[in-house]
Amino acid sequence: MMDVLIVLEDNNGKIHRMGLESIAAGQRLSNEMGLTAGALVLGGNADGLADQASAYQLGEVLKVNDALLESYSADGYSEAVKQIIDQENPTYVLFGHTYQVRDYVPRLSAKMNKPFLVDNIAIRVENGQPIFTKQMFNAKLSADVEANSSGPFLVSFQSAAFSMDAAAAGSASIRESTVQLDTAMIRTKSEPPFQEEAGGVDLTSADIIVSIGRGIGKEENIPLAVELSKALGGELAASRPVVDSGWLPSAHQIGSSGQSVSPKLYLALGISGAIQHVVGMKGSKNIVTINKDPDAPIFEISDYGVVGDILEIIPKLTEAIQALKN
Repeated sequence: MMDVLIVLEDNNGKIHRMGLESIAAGQRLSNEMGLTAGALVLGGNADGLADQASAYQLGEVLKVNDALLESYSADGYSEAVKQIIDQENPTYVLFGHTYQVRDYVPRLSAKMNKPFLVDNIAIRVENGQPIFTKQMFNAKLSADVEANSSGPFLVSFQSAAFSMDAAAAGSASIRESTVQLDTAMIRTKSEPPFQEEAGGVDLTSADIIVSIGRGIGKEENIPLAVELSKALGGELAASRPVVDSGWLPSAHQIGSSGQSVSPKLYLALGISGAIQHVVGMKGSKNIVTINKDPDAPIFEISDYGVVGDILEIIPKLTEAIQALKN
């Protein structure tokens, strides 16, 4: 039995970064409310994920090994998680807002006839009750959501709403749990892990992101940023004006109407820092900005800033990085 159940996800053999952020969220919620917290892992790598999760400050880690969960399916995962919730009776069930979660948790919500509070950015506790905050209308407004019915409550958190580094280390016990599944339940077969679009990129998994804004000037200048991202071993991203101009596909867009990221390094080139963009990258560990406007709002959240023309600086920076690598 546990009050807060954190459902984790596999990402190439490791706990998905947004799962670690959810551990931090669950620890905060349980600490502030005096609740017990645990984690759930399932799928083909349940044993490995359980070992990783046990290194965090949790009451225990539940693992589910079942042949019908070896490969992901919305049918299998929604039914398995439902059965675990029925067994453990948690009040709060937390998820990272990953593509997989967006796929199967709405189905879980319908199965249980319980609300799914999606894409939250914060939690606070008032009068002994948690209040979840989410953004609305392209981040122009924030809404507070307070549960007014009985649990369990299904809650997902936006990427970078919490820092994965804030997840406290510890030593949790591991418990094997079982579910009852049969092949008739599995009506769908998943293809390889989803990308934003064919040939696109999942920026949420990138450690280094080079992001360009309207300061890049014109489409013909984008190869300069491409070469810099290659030199750094990173991914190319963009603000909305670049995508709206048709210079890059929507898979590269960061912000309230694009992807939310929290890389180790976010290099912002010619980006002014509109709130709609900032909400998608403010959780980055290190933000480096180059902009010719010294009053650009993005400098306020940057760790390092350079005032200058990106069209002059990018080629020299690329050359310097390549020289260091050679």
